[in-house]
Amino acid sequence: MRARRSALRTLTSIPAKDGFRMPAEYERHSGCWMLWPERTDNWRDGAKPAQATFTAIATAIASGEPVTVGVSAGQFQNARARLPPEVRVVELSSNDAWIRDSGPTFLIDGKGRRRGVDWSFNAWGGLAGGLYFPWDRDDEVAQKVLELEGSDRYRTSFVLEGGAIHVDGQGTCLTTEECLLNPNRNGSVSRTDVELMLQRYLGVSTVIWLGKGVYLDETGGHIDELACFIAPGQVALTWTEDRKDPQYDISYDAYQRLRRARDARGRPLVIHKIHQPGPLYMTAEEAAGIDVRAGSRPRLAGDRLPASYINFYIANKCIVMPLYDKRWDAAAARTLKRLFPTRKIIGVATREVLLGGGNIHCITQQVPLPTRR
Repeated sequence: MRARRSALRTLTSIPAKDGFRMPAEYERHSGCWMLWPERTDNWRDGAKPAQATFTAIATAIASGEPVTVGVSAGQFQNARARLPPEVRVVELSSNDAWIRDSGPTFLIDGKGRRRGVDWSFNAWGGLAGGLYFPWDRDDEVAQKVLELEGSDRYRTSFVLEGGAIHVDGQGTCLTTEECLLNPNRNGSVSRTDVELMLQRYLGVSTVIWLGKGVYLDETGGHIDELACFIAPGQVALTWTEDRKDPQYDISYDAYQRLRRARDARGRPLVIHKIHQPGPLYMTAEEAAGIDVRAGSRPRLAGDRLPASYINFYIANKCIVMPLYDKRWDAAAARTLKRLFPTRKIIGVATREVLLGGGNIHCITQQVPLPTRR
């Protein structure tokens, strides 16, 4: 009989000094985590349309790698019945379904080990702009996932969401000033201090700062709506040619910063533009299906939705991308196929996730596959 692994350890050392780094999303995974939506003040019509979309996304990802979905006790039987049998379902309480932000950031080293960073979570701004209260169960999600994965944990009081960072796995991190320098995360922290935290906990040496995130992104400027690494030295960027759209100035500024930047290995970046959908707006019917609750962000008819094709998920064998708008969906899919020629491109209609404030990347968290060097 195999000896049982010792309980999860919470480490007080520094990941980078221990030889750990955050790998790129396009490196190999052992699986993917998601959480099940049920908040009726965020997901319309009792969350049933969102649950159907989450099921479609989990099913698509499961064609390329194993998927686990964390579900509350009250929704366990419902989720198990709706999700396909190849998707593992585990009981795991949370406040909402944004595991990219509440879940752990997984790290690997060259010895075949995997650990995770458990950042502090305050619902994208706490009492100074956060999207809901309370968020105590969300702040426990990373610890629970690491326990189930058998990965030791680095716990930090630094507030950071997984959607606020994107790495190339070779020492470079992308982020935005709008998000990581916002006082509602870590007070009046300096850019230098933020860079030091990213270097220590992600194992990066270079941080490339973009300005703002996607227009009206309620997370406060997450990078995973705006830009992402798709290969070493290559970045995909959301774009629009409409100079009257507020997104134009944001994307143009990001483009100029990326053109001037060099990654951790001194390379200039190749930038691939992907035209945004829409603009898209919440309808009166959609808004009417959402419950009103004190402490939660109101969702109103006419609200512009932060739609971006950059918010896709890179699985081992496929790319799972959002479909929003027939005018632009096919062009985005063709670009992603060119950028990921060895992976199958799977489009999922994800307006129901968009109505909740994010998309596919926001509701997923990859678990990297450790390898020995």
